[in-house]
Amino acid sequence: MLISICIPCYRSMETLPIVVDNIKKEFAKHDNHDYQIVLVNDGSPDATFETIRNLCKEDEKIIGVDLTRNYGQAAAKIAALQYYTGDVVVFMDDDGQHSADGIFKLVDKLDEGYDVVYAHFESKKHSLFKRFTSFLHNWLAEQMGNKPKGVHRSSFVAWSKVVADSVKEYKSPFVSIGSYLVHITSKFSEVDMEHKERLTGNSRYTLKKLVKMWLNIFISFSMVPLRMASYLGFFFAISGMIAGLYLVIRKIIRPTIVAGYTSNMVMILLIGGIIMIILGIMGEYVGRIYMTISGMPQYSIRQSLNTNKDEQERG
Repeated sequence: MLISICIPCYRSMETLPIVVDNIKKEFAKHDNHDYQIVLVNDGSPDATFETIRNLCKEDEKIIGVDLTRNYGQAAAKIAALQYYTGDVVVFMDDDGQHSADGIFKLVDKLDEGYDVVYAHFESKKHSLFKRFTSFLHNWLAEQMGNKPKGVHRSSFVAWSKVVADSVKEYKSPFVSIGSYLVHITSKFSEVDMEHKERLTGNSRYTLKKLVKMWLNIFISFSMVPLRMASYLGFFFAISGMIAGLYLVIRKIIRPTIVAGYTSNMVMILLIGGIIMIILGIMGEYVGRIYMTISGMPQYSIRQSLNTNKDEQERG
C-alpha cells in the first residue's frame, strides 16, 4: 500500500529533516507499505523551502511545493492533495509532536471501513491558552453541526482515497475542511495516541488566526446564523408588539404617566445593536459569495519539486 503523507510547513527548517527521517525509519519497519511525502511550504519567511529542496534532492519520493504567500494550514493541505498518488492520505504537523508510528495506527483503523480517522490526544503538550481555544473550536463546530459528535478532531488524521479525491475538488476560498468532511461521509473514528513535545519553538496560532477559523466554522456550510437572525427578529417583533400594547393600555388607564427616557434609550440601543449584528452576518455571507464567484484562489503555487508541475500554478 502506498501512503501519501502531506505536511503543511511553516518556519520548520529545523524540524522538517527530523520529522522526515522519523517517517522513513518507521516505513523501513513495514515492508508491505511504501511512502510518498508532500511538503508544502506555506509562505515561510525563513529557509524552510530550501530545507524542502534539499530533502527532495535526497529522495525522489518527496515532493516539495512552495506557495507564494502564507495562506494557512487548511489551504496548504488542499494544495498538497493536488500531488498525492497514494491509496490513503495522512496529514501530520511539521513540529514533531505527531509520532511517525501513529501513521500505521491511523491507516489500520481506516482498513476497518472508516473514511476519516483522527488521532486523539488525551493529554496535549500545549499551553493552557491553546488547549482552551482548541476545546472551544471543537465545541463550536459540534454545535454548528460541522463536526461529528463524539469524535475528537486533530491535525493528525488519515483519509480514504474517496474522501481525499472529494476534498481535492473543494474550491471555496474560505476553507473549512473539517466542516466539508461532515458533508462527504459519516464514517469517522479516532485512535488514542501520545502527544509529544515540540522539537523546537512555540505554537504559531494567534488569536487572530483562531477567530478566522471560528468564523469559517460559523459561516461555512451552515444556515444557522441566518436562522438565528430570523429568530431574533421574530422575538423582538413580538416583544415590541406586546410592549406597544402594554403602553397603550397603560396610557388609557393612567393618562398622566410620562414614559421614561432611560428605558426608551436602552431599548433603542439594544435593538439597534442587534440589527447591526444581523446586517453584519448577512454582509459576511454576501461578501463570501462575491469573492467565491469572482474566482478568489485558495492558494497560488510558485514552484514544485519532483513533479512535472514545475511552473507557477493557481489553485
